[in-house]
Amino acid sequence: MGWRHLLFENWPVDPAVLDSHLPESLTADRHDGRAWLSVVPFTNVAVRPKGVPRSLGVRLPEINVRTYVTRDGVPSVYFFSLDAQGLASVTGARIFHHLPYYYARISLALTDGCVAFNSRRLHPGARPARYEATYWPTGEPFESHSDPLAEFLVERYRFYTEAPDGSLRYTDVKHDPWTLYPAEASVERNTLLRADGFARPDAEPVYYYSPGLDVVAARSKRPAE
Repeated sequence: MGWRHLLFENWPVDPAVLDSHLPESLTADRHDGRAWLSVVPFTNVAVRPKGVPRSLGVRLPEINVRTYVTRDGVPSVYFFSLDAQGLASVTGARIFHHLPYYYARISLALTDGCVAFNSRRLHPGARPARYEATYWPTGEPFESHSDPLAEFLVERYRFYTEAPDGSLRYTDVKHDPWTLYPAEASVERNTLLRADGFARPDAEPVYYYSPGLDVVAARSKRPAE
């Protein structure tokens, strides 16, 4: 798949707050003593099983709420929710990767160098959630490895989730290092954090933008005891 037109909207959070929302076997990762909570809107492109031609892939706009964790010394991501357009893709991700995906109506449009993103959760039985924002890159591009906080937030090659039976699962991903831009955003509405049980952090968010990169995800696995 390809990830395109991403905004990384990141808040510093008391680690104890995040630890209370995580499985016992995961610990909130820290940068300068603080844990981080992020909202990431973007669009997937050419999503398809490995070996299927790119031309047969599907486009899947998405937004996720995530934090950063460690287990056995491996820096990873933990998703609290993922809202996506495309009922079949949402169902497949829930079944094969045990990810907390929710069906949503999402639009993403590019105008004059800005990305307009609008998401409304429509998943049956789920708590309602909305996100409306316009975001854009500013300044010059930089490699994530050149900035300690940016590297902490984006250079993660494993994500964890819980299966319906409560067991922990993980998936490894492969991609090139991130190229980022400083970014600004005008967020008109964000109820995703509240839907996931979080109060909006008091601190101002740190924004990064990326035009994107291509990604390969492995199969979901159960970690060794």
